[in-house]
Amino acid sequence: MVRISPRERFDGEFTLPGDKSVTHRAIMFNGGVDGEAVVSNALMGEDCVSTCRCLRALGAKIDVDGTTLRVKGVSAFRRGMELDCGNSGTTMRLLTGFVAGKKIDVKLYGDASLSARPMGRVAEPLSVLGADVKTTDGHAPLYVSPATIRGGEIALTVSSAQVKSALLLAGLSADGEVVITEPVKSRDHTERLLKAMGANLQTDGNTARIFKSTLHSVDVCVPSDISSAAYFMALGALKGKTLCKNVGINPTRTGILKAFERLGVKYFLHNTHISGGEATADILVEKSDMRGITLTEVDVPSMIDELPLVALLCAFADGESRIVGAKELRVKESDRIRTTTELIRNLGGDCEELPDGFIIRGKKTLLGGTVNSYLDHRIAMTGAVGLIASKNGGEIVHPECCEISFPNFFEMLGVDLRS
Repeated sequence: MVRISPRERFDGEFTLPGDKSVTHRAIMFNGGVDGEAVVSNALMGEDCVSTCRCLRALGAKIDVDGTTLRVKGVSAFRRGMELDCGNSGTTMRLLTGFVAGKKIDVKLYGDASLSARPMGRVAEPLSVLGADVKTTDGHAPLYVSPATIRGGEIALTVSSAQVKSALLLAGLSADGEVVITEPVKSRDHTERLLKAMGANLQTDGNTARIFKSTLHSVDVCVPSDISSAAYFMALGALKGKTLCKNVGINPTRTGILKAFERLGVKYFLHNTHISGGEATADILVEKSDMRGITLTEVDVPSMIDELPLVALLCAFADGESRIVGAKELRVKESDRIRTTTELIRNLGGDCEELPDGFIIRGKKTLLGGTVNSYLDHRIAMTGAVGLIASKNGGEIVHPECCEISFPNFFEMLGVDLRS
């Protein structure tokens, strides 16, 4: 447990860790091709360490020097490996698709939290393409056996970058065209990097098409993660002025900025440029009076990780907010609809839980209290923002879970975990 004190102002300039989604993919994709690549500004939290561990088990060599990785990949993965994915759903779901067409047998498993998350949602569409993937009652461990991947068309009923990515990675080995269509376009880091590595891949709106392809290694400079920057941007909107440097502004990831616009948050983009194939910018956010908003299933995919934070901002806004179409939050590291609702209520806010979202009645201020993270890093970080912006502050139970995605989060906030 850590004590978080309230602050009258929160100002500062911040250089955030590399984007976790891009780091996962840069390690994994380069680890699965013959060649060598340098991945710089990588986020080496526990989830990406899990990806490194799995790729090493499959035969890749990965040397880590701070945030710089040197990856020597192999196109022919080792057989019969048991891959420990830790707490990382990205590692498990993407690797399942990647190894599905490699003609090898693999077991993928994880910790208790990951083992409770649904894996049928990736195994079932992969089986349509001919993959041999068996779950354990719809969950991990997963067992992948040698199979021939065939072409096919998959229409996802729920937009998911992880499921889409698994299908695209399987499609690299397919005998025929693989076509994936989503109801709403999800984040496209996989498509961007696969294209940069030479994949025969085409995108058109919510549809991606991939043909059998041979990839080549590519160096990747990872932009700072907008999901990590979001907490500091939120504190700027609530308590002062913050500048987050070199943040990735991939259009499929900037839902938080769209939420800011609707809330009335004042933000400005400076020094926009391209880094590692991804657009980046310095983002300045200033203290703002916020109003209630409505978000629907069309808005959700581009801000899925930030929705607990957006809900918290709505609790500080003037008026009622409604967030719906976010049922996927139920199957994250925690049931984020339930845990976010509890968080806001524990801090003195008014939040009503819906089957697929929330109704938040803004009070412009929160008193503070105790936040149970439920070992979910997004809940812990959202709680920290809420407590700093609250009247009285409070405590976070199990703050150490932030090691998963943002190892020095509390240090950057100026909070001593020993307190």
